[in-house]
Amino acid sequence: MQTLQGALVRLRPATQDDVPALSKIRATPEVYERWGPGDVLDPGTPTLVILHEDRVVGAIQWSEEEDPDYRHAGIDIYLSPTVHGQGLGTDAVRTLARHLIDDLGHHRLVIDPAADNQAAIRCYTKVGFRPVGVMRRYERAPDGTWHDGLLMDLLADELT
Repeated sequence: MQTLQGALVRLRPATQDDVPALSKIRATPEVYERWGPGDVLDPGTPTLVILHEDRVVGAIQWSEEEDPDYRHAGIDIYLSPTVHGQGLGTDAVRTLARHLIDDLGHHRLVIDPAADNQAAIRCYTKVGFRPVGVMRRYERAPDGTWHDGLLMDLLADELT
């Protein structure tokens, strides 16, 4: 995987050297609430660190459905709360979306924020994602309760 340059961020493949910085971000209450415990790097999931001013500020990853009749890609992202509200998430999502569409040939992308995560929904909407529907009791929170998710998608010609 190559390094991707956005307007504000640079995305490069995550390595074991990034685990301490990513673990610290994942442990912040705001991120832990959405992501919970778990491995920072999953060998089966392509993960890029998000760099801003040469500092790790988060991670973005994607998955691909390879069945030709359903082919698409999905995106997941988390950012350090210290950089929320600066447009870095929007730039990271847009940069990865452009790569998935232009370089890997995906015609459709999906993303599934928690239905109550208004900041994430605003971020994804700026990139061109549109709400498709609410997935009821979609994900389990670290406290064991179930929460709704919002399925959003973006077609290649809708990327802003």
